[in-house]
Amino acid sequence: MLLFFALGLIVHFVFFASIFDIYFTSPLVHGMTPQFTVLPPPAKRLVLFVADGLRSDALYELDEDGNSRAPFIRNVIMHEGSWGISHTRVPTESRPGHVALIAGFYEDVSAVAKGWKENPVEFDSLFNESKYTWSWGSPDILPMFAKGASGDHVYTYSYDAQREDFGAQDATKLDTWVFDKVKDFFDVARSNQSLFSKVNEEKVVFFLHLLGIDTNGHAHRPSSREYKDNIKKVDDGVKEIVSLFKRFYGDDGKTAFIFTSDHGMTDWGSHGAGHPSETLTPLVTWGAGIKAPQKVSAQQFDDEFLKEWRLENWKRRDVNQADIAPLMASLIGVPFPLNSVGILPVDYLNNTGLFKAESMLTNAVQILEQFKVKMTQKKAATLPFLFTPFKLLSDSQQLDTLRKARSYIKEEKFDEAVSLCEELIDLALKGLSYYHTYDRFFLGISVAVGFVGWTSYASLLILKSHSDLTRSARKEVKKPHHLLSYGFVAIGVLVACFLMIQACPWTYYVYCLLPVPIWYAVLREYQVIQDLVSSLLTFPLSHFVTYLLVFVLGIEVLVLSFFYRYMLTAGLIVFAAWPFLTQLWTRAKNWCRLAGSSAVPGYCNNSHEKKNYFGKGRAVGTSVTASSLGVPLLSPTTLLPRLSSILLSLMSTYLLLSTGYEALFPLVLSCLMFVWIHIEQETLQQPGVSCKQKLSSIQFTYNTDITQFRLLNLDDIRRAFFLVFFLVTAFFGTGNIASINSFDLASVYCFLTVFSPFMMGALMMWKILIPFVLVMCAFEAVQITTQLSSKGLFLIVLVISDIMALHFFFLIKDSGSWLDIGTSISHYVIVMSMTIFLVFLNGLVQLLTTKKLQLCGKPKRHLL
Repeated sequence: MLLFFALGLIVHFVFFASIFDIYFTSPLVHGMTPQFTVLPPPAKRLVLFVADGLRSDALYELDEDGNSRAPFIRNVIMHEGSWGISHTRVPTESRPGHVALIAGFYEDVSAVAKGWKENPVEFDSLFNESKYTWSWGSPDILPMFAKGASGDHVYTYSYDAQREDFGAQDATKLDTWVFDKVKDFFDVARSNQSLFSKVNEEKVVFFLHLLGIDTNGHAHRPSSREYKDNIKKVDDGVKEIVSLFKRFYGDDGKTAFIFTSDHGMTDWGSHGAGHPSETLTPLVTWGAGIKAPQKVSAQQFDDEFLKEWRLENWKRRDVNQADIAPLMASLIGVPFPLNSVGILPVDYLNNTGLFKAESMLTNAVQILEQFKVKMTQKKAATLPFLFTPFKLLSDSQQLDTLRKARSYIKEEKFDEAVSLCEELIDLALKGLSYYHTYDRFFLGISVAVGFVGWTSYASLLILKSHSDLTRSARKEVKKPHHLLSYGFVAIGVLVACFLMIQACPWTYYVYCLLPVPIWYAVLREYQVIQDLVSSLLTFPLSHFVTYLLVFVLGIEVLVLSFFYRYMLTAGLIVFAAWPFLTQLWTRAKNWCRLAGSSAVPGYCNNSHEKKNYFGKGRAVGTSVTASSLGVPLLSPTTLLPRLSSILLSLMSTYLLLSTGYEALFPLVLSCLMFVWIHIEQETLQQPGVSCKQKLSSIQFTYNTDITQFRLLNLDDIRRAFFLVFFLVTAFFGTGNIASINSFDLASVYCFLTVFSPFMMGALMMWKILIPFVLVMCAFEAVQITTQLSSKGLFLIVLVISDIMALHFFFLIKDSGSWLDIGTSISHYVIVMSMTIFLVFLNGLVQLLTTKKLQLCGKPKRHLL
């Protein structure tokens, strides 16, 4: 059985990793030729302001007195430049947002494994293509654009990481630091001839990363006075920097300014998902090459923002976030970033029709280059008779379109040329997506076949080792025929040869070959399959259909609960009605009252602990968390005392990680678990026996006594289903990791306030796992009270969760909104992670429930 669980872990890790190979692979290709417009650019230099975490509505709306929080930016919108909304994509985090802004592509999720800091893959950027780039700001953002730059022309100036403190009294100092350093830089440039010469070159970029607004948003919420005042501070700073540039360069009219944000922020101070408050960011541009404000009587947008912001008379020009990179490249005349998928927003440009058409043609050729490289790579790695090219953009069609676009430019039909290039870009982007997902169906089928095989094998193992369902029909066990082994070996060799000929990555071998041994193991149990069929033939058809429908309905409720939380409420109502329907209430009601009344004082004591915590410092919180797992080991191993000890010790940690009424959740969940334990015991007990006496005499150490175990029956499927249901309830009771922004960063401020993604993530993960531990401890108690083998019941849980995972695997989307795509993938990842975590949690729970620490010294004896 240990071998089975070890193999199960490997199989589930493979299934878990497959989703990243299928959906989360890097979109980048290499080997393209840089493309740029030969016409002289309108600007010699570009200044990029990125106000990290700034929502569009927070910048554009007026305050309660009808005044703008950013009067300088408001004046630019009305009198100097162009404005709009930059639409970001999931995940709305700082690194992906800056990559989209500066490199022009939407980064794959593999970057999250490095905390959005390091470069998982090298990429080209506007900074790399510039003559010189100077940047000031956060040490989390600036280095990644300097690391991949060729040569020594990208200079970074960062403050110390310890300044990124969510508990700081004045986070605006992060922005003040940037503005002051820029002023000092130009003071030095006036007296340093070498630096003065560099800053007066063409194709120069200045990047100011402003983190104060994001920090204040996390610490105080976007509705806070601190967040709104920070916007005013940034506006004042931008005004000063613009004046500084005009003075330094003699107001030569060759500086382009862009003010935007990497992402927005939810009302509760988080970001990462696809809510409009996170994906709608401001974009304001002015200066050299930028179109002046345009008054209009009607806009193309049907949302209510324009009226709310009182900007309905000034033309709004929306873009996708990646479109800003080609815009900046066009303004200063550098090659478009090689990996950019942004489409040049020509409506922002104040230039000739020839410049716009030539720039758009350059943009189309640059994206088409990526398409050609991607197609060549995929064609080289696929057998000729199996390769299916992207039919909407053939080689001849590419040449014809480019030739036609150049002809339009010669004939000065610039609008027609721009439209044609936009159509070509659209087809090239679709082709890029086509080749990027070329192997997705093939890999998906391989993983699904392996999934079905594994679930089938686990089900057969349950019937074979932990059930008497087939024993009455079982005869002499026969060994499988050698032809079965030879056949599967031949299938494995053929699959390996097929993958080898196509020069597939080694991970493809794992996904495609794994189903072979799994299905071999399934068919080896053909005797069990025969016995199962024989048993089912003797089983009443109506009963079989009823049980099957109930099982399917239960699985669907679990699946639907990921989309509709009220399904959990419906399930809990059914659970509450179950004792009444089965006449268990008359035997359980007294104990239920006892469980509820005995649990409440525990919460009161812990609440008092939380109330006094804040005055004792973070060291107390750390010590409480560190000791919480050790304290239960000092209590007796009797069922009720040990469970109560575990609850009280974990509650202290959970309270430190809570910010409001969510602290009640583990308490209520524990009461539910105590009721579940007792009711499950009553299903196997005769009436008239004291429930309290039985539970008080049961030891957790009984789970090591094999003679106490019994075989599984149909009722145990319900117990396993209850466990999975309670685990899902425990998960969504504290937040939804599919949308990490639903967690409040303030919950970790008792332990640290300086930004540290891995440490904060670890604390949030522990907060999630605490309800899981409580449910698993109750499950351990249910196994003992009902005299079940933990292995057998755990196998049923494994089958249920795997069926759910397979369900989510087929629900994964690769089209539609980015929120829908990300959510569908995260559901699969959640269920797979839960399955893998259960194995480790089972070991942790057995340690918490069965082990007892003996303190040093002899016990005292008291004489009467």
